[in-house]
Amino acid sequence: MTRTLFAVSILALAVGCGKSDGGAGDAPLPGSKKADAPPAAGGKITLTGAGATFPYPLYTKWISDFTKTTPDLQINYQSIGSGGGIRQITERTVDFGASDAPMSDEQLGKAPGMLHIPTCLGAVVLTYNLEGVPSGLKITPEAAAGIFLGKIKDWDDPAIAKENPGVKLPKKAIASVHRSDGSGTTKIFVDYLTAVSPEWKAGPGSGTSVNWPSGLGAKGNEGISGQVSSTPGAIGYVELVYAAQNKLSYASMKNAAGKFVLPTLESVTAAGASGLAKMPDDLRVSIVNAEGDAAYPIAGFTYMLLFKEQKDAAKGKALTSFLSWSLHDGQKLTQALNYAPLPDELVKKADAKLKLVTGPDGKAFLP
Repeated sequence: MTRTLFAVSILALAVGCGKSDGGAGDAPLPGSKKADAPPAAGGKITLTGAGATFPYPLYTKWISDFTKTTPDLQINYQSIGSGGGIRQITERTVDFGASDAPMSDEQLGKAPGMLHIPTCLGAVVLTYNLEGVPSGLKITPEAAAGIFLGKIKDWDDPAIAKENPGVKLPKKAIASVHRSDGSGTTKIFVDYLTAVSPEWKAGPGSGTSVNWPSGLGAKGNEGISGQVSSTPGAIGYVELVYAAQNKLSYASMKNAAGKFVLPTLESVTAAGASGLAKMPDDLRVSIVNAEGDAAYPIAGFTYMLLFKEQKDAAKGKALTSFLSWSLHDGQKLTQALNYAPLPDELVKKADAKLKLVTGPDGKAFLP
């Protein structure tokens, strides 16, 4: 039987996790051109990272657990959005970036030597606020595109009602909510809309930021969760843990095989397995609208980004140690926080990438 992913409280840990979001073209964070904190006293090594809000709960837990066993290491991670994470690692104002959207060829051209290390899989869910309608409302690709194109305006529209017989849908206006910042969560969602809707593909298209035809903007997964939670009739897209944490309902999506599937550990893992067959050597891949009866259609890998050549040997050694731990011991912590662990085959590929990381002397940090 398919196991639904259960919510757990997001740990509010003091690891320097700022809450402002920034797109790829946004100005630097207020008060600073960098996301990093002052170096820790007493000879400690301080690593700074910034980027995706999608894996923030998991990265927070990882940082807490890893630094308990490495008291001379401090890791600060700011959940500013994937666009901001890509920008800051490209500018080398952080030690690592984080993004749910793989960098484009154009972006990589500005950051030669950048590596993508996948860390886990997650589900982007359509979360809604409809009194009396629990999780599981069936949404087709056509309905999802129609809602965010602004063409399906009411909850009792036939495009929704016909798939949900017996569900009392209100005659209520739909308030769609989207990200206002550069976002990998957006990239996964609009990649999906681009894959399933010719009209969306010809219109807004794909990217970490797009020109939304309608709806309200909010910053971060946190912002969309809050907006949907406080707005009756609202619908938005967030990583599953944010919907679960805020006790919001989320949809069952019709996949490429024509099956309605809820986001679960099994359905996200099934989507990931389909992506392995087409994964290139640099590990950048989209797995939306994956094939297979069991695959959840709006899923994606999330990545940590780092340069192959590290300018600071001490930081490079600490960073590769943390990422290596995340690929192995850290995977045991994914399921409790509503993420799916990496397939073993992909862990091996990511290990091989980490072994390419070197210090200023050209020597690799990992054997």
